[in-house]
Amino acid sequence: MATDDHRLHLPKLDSDPQSVRQRVETMERLLEHLFVIPGTRRDVGLDVILDLVPIVGDIAAAALGAYIVWEAKNLGMSKWQMARMSGNVGTNWLLGLFSVVPVVGVLPTLFFRSNTRNLKIIKKHLEKHHPAATTIETTATRSD
Repeated sequence: MATDDHRLHLPKLDSDPQSVRQRVETMERLLEHLFVIPGTRRDVGLDVILDLVPIVGDIAAAALGAYIVWEAKNLGMSKWQMARMSGNVGTNWLLGLFSVVPVVGVLPTLFFRSNTRNLKIIKKHLEKHHPAATTIETTATRSD
């Protein structure tokens, strides 16, 4: 009998802080950490892939980044935090948009990582205002 471990587990659509955190972490992983570039330790996500498509890709990546900001609003984050997060998305959008050559345009996105920056802002807010929503992050290691 086959197991269901290979299925994609989507976060719950509830509005509690833990569910919001899971959705934001999932979106950040999708946008920044889909796979590693072979021969490097550099993670690449949908944000970089979309940057390869001039203008439309930049707009789509910004819209996906704006989803994280929208989720932050649902957590009741301050206007200052929301402005910082919006600024991160806008900076990432402008860096990609003003790059004339699409392949060169992905370089700023590889290093700026607006979605990861925004996730850090959200985690800091959750730790302070919703400590029950914080989780212990661990990494699995193999021992041979």
